[in-house]
Order: sequence, then C-alpha cells, then structure tokens
Amino acid sequence: MGANAEVVKPDPAFRKQVEEKLGKKISSCFHCNKCSSGCPVTFAMDFLPNKVVRMVQMGMKDQVLRSSTIWLCASCQTCTTRCPNDVDIAALMDGLREMTVSEGVEVAEESVPLFHDAFLAEVEKRGRVFEVGMLARFKLKTRKEGGLFKDAELGWEMFKKGKLKLLPDKISKREEVREIFRKSGA
Repeated sequence: MGANAEVVKPDPAFRKQVEEKLGKKISSCFHCNKCSSGCPVTFAMDFLPNKVVRMVQMGMKDQVLRSSTIWLCASCQTCTTRCPNDVDIAALMDGLREMTVSEGVEVAEESVPLFHDAFLAEVEKRGRVFEVGMLARFKLKTRKEGGLFKDAELGWEMFKKGKLKLLPDKISKREEVREIFRKSGA
C-alpha cells in the first residue's frame, strides 16, 4: 500500500442502518448504471449515484457521509424512475444528508444546507417562497463565496423579464403554515 493510500474502515452495519432509515432495501441494486446515466448533475459529483449505492452496500460510511454527491443531488427523481429494481436513490440521498447532519459530520457542500435554511425560513415567515428575500438571506450567509452582489446582473435580467418580484405575495393561510413549522420543531 502506498504512503498516500486512504485506509477504508468499512462499517458492516451501515447498509442496514440506511435501509432501516429508508424503510426500503438498497441491496437489490445490481449496478446497471441507469441512475447515473440519467442524472443531470453527475458532472459536478465526486461519486456517481450508483457508486454511492455501492459504497453504502460496502459499509463505507465515512466516505459516503463526507461526499459532495449527496449534497449536489437535485432530488429530481430521474434515478429513482429509471431503476429497474425500484431502489429509491433520491430518498437514499436525502436520508444520507439527514444522517450527515444528525451525526455532526462536516458537510462537503456547506452552501447547500444554507440554501435550504434560507428557503425554509421564507416559507415559515411568509407561507411561500419570496425569491428576493430568500436570495438575500442566502447571500448574507454565503458572502465569503463571492460576495453579496455576485449574481446581481442575473437578478436584474430576471427582474426585467418579470421573473422576480420586489414585494412578496400574501397568502390567506400563512398562520397554518407557521403552525406546521411549530409542530415539526423546525
């Protein structure tokens, strides 16, 4: 083994832990690669979706939970619908993100959870997403990644085309949405 080779310590209980969390088997995956060949964001991933499934099957917990792939997954369900064995890979990625956070593992793509937080904060506050408010929240939290006005030109173009509103819409049952957040403990 070379001096720079990474030592992999498999966790034999990891696959079972993941399957219990999902309530579904992932052991039926035979790695046909349909999930990865249909995924629209593989260009940005460190491991292809079928490789993540294999890593879970092999008990490579640390490598999976520290990967960028689980955070870059768009949850578009393409992988899940293409799977001939009904492995819900989109749900797997979501479950792995939850495990990463609950176990206190450092997130590989730190801006993704910040975006989720900004999105949910807007829904909780207004009952729906107000894009300008969400983007302002997100940009304030991620200033180090290019600045508050990094995408201002794109935002201006969207505003000119009527895609961004300066004032939020009001919804009639906003308090009911807030109650959902209160009950969920968010």
